[in-house]
Amino acid sequence: MDRSAKEKIVADMRTSLEGARLAALAEYRGLTVGKMSVLRNSLRPSQTQVKVVKNTLLNLATQDTPLGILEPYLKGQLAVAFNHGDAVEATKVLIDFAKKNPEFDIKIASLDGKLLSKADLQILSELPSREVLLAKLLSVMLGVQGSFVNVLAATPRSLVQVLAAYRDKQLQENQQ
Repeated sequence: MDRSAKEKIVADMRTSLEGARLAALAEYRGLTVGKMSVLRNSLRPSQTQVKVVKNTLLNLATQDTPLGILEPYLKGQLAVAFNHGDAVEATKVLIDFAKKNPEFDIKIASLDGKLLSKADLQILSELPSREVLLAKLLSVMLGVQGSFVNVLAATPRSLVQVLAAYRDKQLQENQQ
């Protein structure tokens, strides 16, 4: 491969990695092309791509970016998965695929410029999806408003109940 081809690969890789929230490095030794295609297809809905690139070219592409912290880990036969969408959804797919395929071994990841170990990724994959978290937040916010309305309505409701009880008592006394 000549120098201009390598420069083009580095430029394309840098463009792809711009704005990536999550980047995970994984060894894929022994993984078949079919299984790699399955991984790529399952990651596509979460706006995640998997690329196999020479470590030196990946190192050049990540220099002066938040993903530059991965440089010490660029050793061996690696694939890089980078995400531009929901990092939790992508992590769930990666961890699930790694469990089913021992040839795919996640080494390290970077999330918003911070290093994450395989154990950290496992914890991240156990989080509920973004939609579920937003729904829970909305239910809490609506619950607080409902409780507030009930507290404000309690005093007039109590007064009405006392007046109704007094009226019922008066009616019973008049009937006797």
